[in-house]
Amino acid sequence: MSSLSRELVFLILQFLEEEKFKESVHKLEKESGFFFNMKYFEEKVQAGEWEEVEKYLSGFTKVDDNRYSMKIFFEIRKQKYLEALDRQDKAKAVEILVNDLKVFSTFNEDLYKEITQLLTLSNFRENDQLAKYGDTKTARSIMLMELKKLIEANPLFRDKLLFPTLKSSRLRTLINQSLNWQHQLCKNPRPNPDIKTLFTDHTCSPPNGPLTPTPVNLPVAAVAKPAVYTSLGAHGSFPPAAASANSIAGWMANASASSSVQAAVVTASSMPVAQNQVPILKRPRTPPAPPGLVEYQNSDHEQLMKRLRPVHSVEEVSYSTTRQASWSLDDLPRTVAMTLHQGSSVNSMDFHPSHHTLLLVGSTNGEIALWELGSRERLVSKPFKIWDLSACSLPFQAAVAKDGPISVNRVMWSPDGNFVGVAFSKHLVHLYAYTGSNELSQRLEIDAHTGGVNDLAFAHPNKQLCILTCGDDKMIKVWELSGRKLFNFEGHEAPVYSICPHHKENIQFIFSTAVDGKIKAWLYDNMGSRVDYDAPGHCCTTMLYSADGSRLFSCGTSKNGESFLVEWNESEGAIKRTYNGFRKKSNGVVRFDTTQNRFLAAGEDGQIKFWDMDNVNLVTSTDAEGGLQSLPRLRFNKEGNLLAVTTADNGFKVLANAIGLRSLRAMETPAFEALRSPIESAANKVSGPPAVNVSPVNCKVERSSPVRPSPILNGVDPMGLSLEKPRTMEDVIDRTKPWQLFEVSDAIQCRLVTMPESADASSKVVRLLYTNSGAGVLALGSNGIQKLWKWTRNEQNPTGKATASVVPQHWQPNSGLLMTNDISGVNLEEAVPCIALSKNDSYVMSACGGKVSLFNMMTFKVMTTFMPPPPASTFLSFHPQDNNIIAIGMEDSTIHIYNVRVDEVKSKLKGHQKRITGLAFSANLNILVSSGADAQLCVWSIDTWEKRKSMTIQLPAGKAPVGDTRVQFHSDQLRLLVVHETHLAIYDASKMDRIRQWLPQDILPAPMSYATYSSNSLLIYASFVDGNIGVFDADSLRLRCRIAPSAYLSQAALSGSQAAYPLVVAAHPQEPNQFAVGLTDGSVKVIEPSESEGKWGSTPPVDNGVLNGRQGQSSASNIHTPDQAQR
Repeated sequence: MSSLSRELVFLILQFLEEEKFKESVHKLEKESGFFFNMKYFEEKVQAGEWEEVEKYLSGFTKVDDNRYSMKIFFEIRKQKYLEALDRQDKAKAVEILVNDLKVFSTFNEDLYKEITQLLTLSNFRENDQLAKYGDTKTARSIMLMELKKLIEANPLFRDKLLFPTLKSSRLRTLINQSLNWQHQLCKNPRPNPDIKTLFTDHTCSPPNGPLTPTPVNLPVAAVAKPAVYTSLGAHGSFPPAAASANSIAGWMANASASSSVQAAVVTASSMPVAQNQVPILKRPRTPPAPPGLVEYQNSDHEQLMKRLRPVHSVEEVSYSTTRQASWSLDDLPRTVAMTLHQGSSVNSMDFHPSHHTLLLVGSTNGEIALWELGSRERLVSKPFKIWDLSACSLPFQAAVAKDGPISVNRVMWSPDGNFVGVAFSKHLVHLYAYTGSNELSQRLEIDAHTGGVNDLAFAHPNKQLCILTCGDDKMIKVWELSGRKLFNFEGHEAPVYSICPHHKENIQFIFSTAVDGKIKAWLYDNMGSRVDYDAPGHCCTTMLYSADGSRLFSCGTSKNGESFLVEWNESEGAIKRTYNGFRKKSNGVVRFDTTQNRFLAAGEDGQIKFWDMDNVNLVTSTDAEGGLQSLPRLRFNKEGNLLAVTTADNGFKVLANAIGLRSLRAMETPAFEALRSPIESAANKVSGPPAVNVSPVNCKVERSSPVRPSPILNGVDPMGLSLEKPRTMEDVIDRTKPWQLFEVSDAIQCRLVTMPESADASSKVVRLLYTNSGAGVLALGSNGIQKLWKWTRNEQNPTGKATASVVPQHWQPNSGLLMTNDISGVNLEEAVPCIALSKNDSYVMSACGGKVSLFNMMTFKVMTTFMPPPPASTFLSFHPQDNNIIAIGMEDSTIHIYNVRVDEVKSKLKGHQKRITGLAFSANLNILVSSGADAQLCVWSIDTWEKRKSMTIQLPAGKAPVGDTRVQFHSDQLRLLVVHETHLAIYDASKMDRIRQWLPQDILPAPMSYATYSSNSLLIYASFVDGNIGVFDADSLRLRCRIAPSAYLSQAALSGSQAAYPLVVAAHPQEPNQFAVGLTDGSVKVIEPSESEGKWGSTPPVDNGVLNGRQGQSSASNIHTPDQAQR
């Protein structure tokens, strides 16, 4: 069914609901399968109308569609069965067991047997798992909560739980508009047409002469407008339609109408449009024009008609070059170059369009300032001042006298950089002239809006520079630089939040958004808005174009705190992609910016998050070394090499990439140059091998002085320099105060908790996981037994998440069962344990040389077993899109792609020579990467399971290709961490090229036992067989912290005949600075930095300085590998 037909169904559903045809509404919902009415479903479940519940569900899914559907039907039928037992209706219970529940026995025969045994009990509550079953009403409510979660997670219900946001009686409105259009086409239109049918087109009977047409309405008695479907947080996306391939034409061809005659609906067509038809205008030309009506024509109108002729899509032109451009994370400005204090909370920032280090700043105290970032100098400061109070309106004069201080809402440079516009929180707009002499001269003061002026922009309608403003008075206004008002756009029903002027092929237009989530588009005329749509989430939204103007994005946050960052398909006025990575709730509006025609950035949760425009998943994030506002405002310079972000202490930080750092240094004062030269001259004398010990120059340099270090200190090779970028300006400038490695050697320097009842010298901890909720830790011992520890929510631990500040509970079910793997006939010394946890923490799958067991995490019961040896399973990994599919690495070097539900191996992958030791899926790249004890990496397509590539990892010289190799994807799903006892390495998984490598050395010389990414992939935690733990910067593989065994092991453990050390490391899924270690003595410990530190050291500089008097050789760049040969 086409998208328009689908939308028609929604219109009919709305009509039926408004007309109270209740049964018809739900029947159409079920038969169309377009909208699952959760409210109706809840009513039927609570009423126990099980037949209707299943009948309604059948319109959307069947029992065996997927595991979610199976679970939904199982829960419903189980409840029906328990209710029959509770009524002591054994006959009905047997009927349900045989007819309804039998189907599930093929999946889990043990569970079916257990359910059957309930028939033998006088009260099923005698079963431990059902002991807490209350009355029927409570049980239904509890089940309903579970059903709602399953339905929301079920992909078959995706986009079916949200009814589109429609104005009431939308179908009736469209029919009225159609009749208006038909009446317009009448040869002899009558002033009061009598419309008696919808079955045929309307025509007026000929009167004595033509009269001016008037709006018509359906001759239906007024009906009270009932409540329409409640929005459940839908993306109020632009409905797709067969629009012209041209951007603004497509948006406006699909605009919804709001007035009678002028809002006649014209369907856009992909066919060439005649010049007397203008589908993008809501007021069409009437053929022929009745006497007395004047047709509005202007140059914009003619341009728009030309645009409707078939042309190549803008997307085709712009994307072809953009997507071919290569990029790396180093292109992003993430290095903290400086922190500057404004004196008041910063509300708005804008870089000069051509002087890329000149930053304009507006504050909550009404002050604007102009900063030269290269010299860190505030060139201009303009406190708030009313230039001519007598010229302002009386309401504003009253507001000034009565209300509090006035703040800056927006600062903006004009496109040529000659003017500065300032919008204030009360009425005013200021325009300054900038002559380049470090001075802003007053040019114009406008009492622009009643209430706040929420946004300001510059545009060139009719090739004339103008100021655009919007405000609390629901208006958008266009002003000449003389202060004369050119246009006054009315139509929003709420305060206008933002404006986005743009042009396409000489057509100038404006997008505007209001606080109620409405988006409108306007041409520079008095014809009203051309577009009336809802922003995603009905939220305060800002719209921005990419630098080349070819791609349109918006970002906003709804009233309930849900944020949306999307790209629009301009040709259809529809959402093209929605970007992931926001937390579920924000306490304000998220801001964003675009740069380089490649990246998006948004400020949230005290961080800056970055996306590649062509990838919906988060690329990376940075907290800019802390101190940012909870929802930081941000602004790129025009070249994209500097990024200004606001801080919580009334200032802002400037982040830079390597080019940005150079541009800042180029602006340094001569005094700074003089300070730099002794260091550079000393550095230039360095020669010899890479690890040359260079003493610091005895020259006092202030921390704020941007002194530049030599790029060859400590022998960083050219390849390393091309990849490594200094993270902070302090790293670059302060050679007299060398960076210090953060060393933790005592328990008082960190927070530490040992899991109770974990120590067991006879069973090493060989596998370790956090639960996905972050509230528990699961350990698999070498004896095949799994242990689970859980943290509970209480006053000490209000989040209920894992923490080193609270001792958790060793959790076991009331039955006292242990999660024990099948180890019959297994030599535990040779067994290779493996474990994997389902995404919802309901099941854990593990093996220890024997069959793979699937455990219920609540009861610890074995749900099923599969894959009996030989060969034994050595690694387990769930498919990222389907928990029923498992990749199982085997002892015989094969990989089995196994479907749990049907108990069948779908594919068997062959490519390794020795056992499989690691598996990692990338949903972005659509690949599975496997690693083996043969030091091989293989890449497999997860569509066809064909091998794409295989390679041997590059081991240090003299090392044999043996030992376990493990793999893990970065959160961007592009970079791959490869861990071998001899080294850490980062690979670009799209090409399987090695980017960086680190070898055990200096203070960490021992072989590695394990390594893993932190939750945000900014750190890597690595354990060593001598008991040391290293915390590395994930981008550069530079060591930032060493945790000595004395910090977390007792003196007895350290002095024993065999000192304990970590075999495995697990990172908390939400807390990036928390990790857990499983040790050879059977104990499990959770470790966090001390509350005073808050993190594991600081980002090391390019050369790592001098480490406690030792040469800084923990730098990844010091390792000259074959792919990084020194030149």
